[in-house]
Amino acid sequence: MENNPYRRQGQMDTLQSYFYTDSIFEFKHLLADDNLKMIIIDSWRYLIDLKKIKIYGFVIMPNHIHLIWNILEMNGQESLAGSFAKFTAHKFQKYLSAHFPDKLQKYTSQNADRKYQFWKRDPLAINLSSEKSFLQKLNYLHNNPVAEKWSLS
Repeated sequence: MENNPYRRQGQMDTLQSYFYTDSIFEFKHLLADDNLKMIIIDSWRYLIDLKKIKIYGFVIMPNHIHLIWNILEMNGQESLAGSFAKFTAHKFQKYLSAHFPDKLQKYTSQNADRKYQFWKRDPLAINLSSEKSFLQKLNYLHNNPVAEKWSLS
């Protein structure tokens, strides 16, 4: 990865493994709803079927996601992470509008470029350049849901 001081922390190069974290705006527990988790999984499945990404591990927590993945190719001019966030946000909006309109209002955006905001800006992508770092992050993924602070087990 090039050492560019203007590079955003979520930018990724193709054909490299990354530990990727994206969080729900204001850390709200939007992803406690299994239907919204399935939107994420279905989006990844679609990108896998198109051979755009390869996923080695993931976890969906109530207010954030972690995954280890490779970006195999860009989605036209748009980054795969950007496409994923835009697509899932659209699906979240559609689902909440149909089933929980009051909950949807909690995600109203003050930004001129969008009506709702579900994902925080600037997700985190850490290049996994060694087997040691890859295995350390994979272990983190496996242990995150059973961490005491989440009370999920």
